[in-house]
Amino acid sequence: MNDRHDDEAGLKNPSRRAALACAGWMGTGMVWTMVAGVPRTMGLIGDADAATTDGFSFVQMSDNHIGFKAGPYHDVTGTLREAIGKVQTLPQKPALMLHTGDISHLSKAEEFDIADQINATSGLPIHYVPGEHDMLDPGKALYLSRYGKGTKGDGWYSFNDHGVHFIGLSNVLHSAPDGQWLLGTDQIAWLADDLRAVSPSTPIVIFAHIPLWTIYAQWGWGTGDSAAALALLRPYGSVTLLNGHIHQIVQKVEGNIQFHTARSTAFPQPVAGTAPHGGPILTIPTGEIGEYLGITRARVTHTYGTLAITDTTLS
Repeated sequence: MNDRHDDEAGLKNPSRRAALACAGWMGTGMVWTMVAGVPRTMGLIGDADAATTDGFSFVQMSDNHIGFKAGPYHDVTGTLREAIGKVQTLPQKPALMLHTGDISHLSKAEEFDIADQINATSGLPIHYVPGEHDMLDPGKALYLSRYGKGTKGDGWYSFNDHGVHFIGLSNVLHSAPDGQWLLGTDQIAWLADDLRAVSPSTPIVIFAHIPLWTIYAQWGWGTGDSAAALALLRPYGSVTLLNGHIHQIVQKVEGNIQFHTARSTAFPQPVAGTAPHGGPILTIPTGEIGEYLGITRARVTHTYGTLAITDTTLS
């Protein structure tokens, strides 16, 4: 598997198995560590080698989709419990968890209740941003009443921890005529104001649901006005953008900015452009689901700061 830019690996008419291999399997969240102010992926939760005794580590979780039932995916609560169970067994306890959205599938109170009960067993402070599936109820009240206290607008905010400036953005309520999601002028203006107090040497981690770069416009896998936000981040020495939504790992590095999308704990989606549309891959036989619950080891090489990725399965 290509170590970099998996979306640019020249895939044409791949087989189902090959397409899934490059999409990345359903995962259980990424472990990140801050070493000398630089975020480094230390692997997927459940990988014993993901632990590190150096630096500051945190967990990224995404796309639990509690309430989803289709095809072979009838136990999304079970896979979330497995993910959190592996957080609990990490040799070095992470300092916090970032959740990049789609906690629920239909924005129902009982779905949020189940996710909250399971996620709370991690024992970690959890910082959320909304996914579009979390904002389906009239008035968008359920998500904001539970997770939006102290946030601005549609749920954006920032905080500092271990010398890192974290920024949670909301890009799931507004969209352009071409189907691309939007941050909106108010949020971009707030971001500019927030960054004025941040030193250029301070590491910045931004987390949002929709990728803040265009992965595949035809499926809405991008944020149409992200260029304005990215321009504000260019002066900073270390910027990491973490997203969910597409249920697979796609990554790239542009100058000082590292982009990384996370797997889902519920179901995988096809590689961009390899299916008529995005959505759950429903052709995995029930008895083979274990093949697609995977572990990823990610290490930063010293050459150009690239990530070396190895995928293994739980079967």
